[in-house]
Amino acid sequence: MTLELCMDDDWFAVCEVTCLTPGRGVAALLPDGTQAALFMDRSGRAYAIGNQDPFTGAQVLSRGLLGSLAGRPFVASPLLKQRFDLQSGRCLDDEEVAVRTFRIRTSTAV
Repeated sequence: MTLELCMDDDWFAVCEVTCLTPGRGVAALLPDGTQAALFMDRSGRAYAIGNQDPFTGAQVLSRGLLGSLAGRPFVASPLLKQRFDLQSGRCLDDEEVAVRTFRIRTSTAV
């Protein structure tokens, strides 16, 4: 099974689903030169957000800690600890800030 991200209405193969460990993140370089942070929660659901921490500019969100708040999954930046909702990209600690989110799907290689 391959994990794919949607960029500009095109699907892009990123990695095999087996590359993701539940509860941990992985960074991926995208065709446009940006990075995505990929996560799989413990129930097996995958998420993809931009990897750049908007508060520091560092490409580190893939190294953050996963958690949930009121049933919503988030990642906490490893640097300043701001939490980002994995579904919406919204910063839970500063409503003026958000990171990019990606639609994500799995496909079988043909």
